[in-house]
Amino acid sequence: MEFLTNLLESILQTAISPVTAAFVLAAIGLNIHFGFTGLMNMGQAGFMLLGGYGFVISVMSGLGFFPSLIISMLCSALFALLLGIPTLKLRGDYLAIVTIGAAEIVRMVARLANLSPFTGGPSGIQSPNFRVEFNALSPLPEGRTSILGLEYVNTGVDDWWSRIVAWGLVALFLLITWLLMRSPWGRVLKGIREDEDAVRSLGKSTFSYKMQALMIGGVMGGFGGIIMVLPSAINPDGMGRATTFNLWMIMLLGGAATILGPLLGSILFFVVRLVISATMTEFVPASVFNAQQTEIVSWILIGLMLMLLVIFRPQGILGNKKELSFNV
Repeated sequence: MEFLTNLLESILQTAISPVTAAFVLAAIGLNIHFGFTGLMNMGQAGFMLLGGYGFVISVMSGLGFFPSLIISMLCSALFALLLGIPTLKLRGDYLAIVTIGAAEIVRMVARLANLSPFTGGPSGIQSPNFRVEFNALSPLPEGRTSILGLEYVNTGVDDWWSRIVAWGLVALFLLITWLLMRSPWGRVLKGIREDEDAVRSLGKSTFSYKMQALMIGGVMGGFGGIIMVLPSAINPDGMGRATTFNLWMIMLLGGAATILGPLLGSILFFVVRLVISATMTEFVPASVFNAQQTEIVSWILIGLMLMLLVIFRPQGILGNKKELSFNV
């Protein structure tokens, strides 16, 4: 009984974690790229990294919180522009290869020892160096607050203020995505996904629309990077290839081309991983699987579940098979 109680508490903590919200934000952007436009972007982690570093370096330079947010957005948008100009005419696997390569270039540049005064090099930058401006905006009183059995400080490192901002952004971006996809602009994106040549024959500049989608989704990914680094640190290796693959898993799990798919997929992804690890730790002796092996097995099981999902329900939990027509 104690195990179930602790597990339920851990599930609730994971579900409202800022890290979970960060993955939701980045997955919403990826959903605009792939789910609604059909762009095989395998470098969403690069947008997260640039957005995070743009914010962190600007704050540490003394520019203030909101100017730093604008610079972060500009960094993500500029990366989309530089990436999109030479590559958006590519389709399918070719675009995927280019985007994952571009994201790796961003990560390796951030790791350069020569840039350590700005990026912290491979070790990154700890949040106390850039979090003060964010905490200063908190309207919450000092002290701790307990909600639904979860108790955190109101403003600090692992706090309610971070959770309020993170999930507030999730709600805002879900609303923006819903409004965009109901607009004529969103219908053009879906048309590009299904048959780009037909949209082009109607006089629409498909390149322009794809560039806009890449920039908007990239900026959302950049916000995901900001939320992800606020609780602890920004580190180049913390947003690498594995992060992009996890984002794809989240999007496919919840359902591509759906509004709430990234939200459901992210929560399920982290909760299922937690349940598997906690259950194995509780009931499997350490002599059979130690903590590190348990973590590996949890990833293996998640991978198997994703394979089964793609085979038997490729549209994801909330998806619709009619939305799975991609012009790639």
